[in-house]
Amino acid sequence: MQCATCDATIPRDAQFCIICGAPVAPATTGKTQRIATAPAIALDPAMVTSAFTLPGFRIVRSLGIVRGLTVRSASLGGQIAASFKSLVGGNIRTMMNVCEHARTDAFLMTLEHAAQLGANAIVSFGYDTTEIAQGMTEVLAYGTAVVVEPESDGSWAR
Repeated sequence: MQCATCDATIPRDAQFCIICGAPVAPATTGKTQRIATAPAIALDPAMVTSAFTLPGFRIVRSLGIVRGLTVRSASLGGQIAASFKSLVGGNIRTMMNVCEHARTDAFLMTLEHAAQLGANAIVSFGYDTTEIAQGMTEVLAYGTAVVVEPESDGSWAR
């Protein structure tokens, strides 16, 4: 048997680790679960810009507007904690996490939408955020899906 604290080998009937003295408790485990792999990103995030052009590339074809929309809310406990935090001021980490996850979801949806259209870049990218109800945040990510190719002079590679 191995000690969970120092990884020393200890006798099966020991109540404490003979090396570090940590208490030894039998491990209890649940049903084995397969961990889901992270999905591949549909389009390279480096090929997304808020500008109208992508430096080093020329736009060959415009495929239209793409978007991603999500609505998020903190849990009831998170909303209560945020309410108390707002009384004293400062950074409200719970709501910051809700907003950050909403932006990430909307961004990834926009990349997926552009990839479905056959784009390899997005120009004029932006976000729009609205509070649609108390504690509920809507985030819209949008841009123009385009097909780009490197400029022929190779200046982008410098």
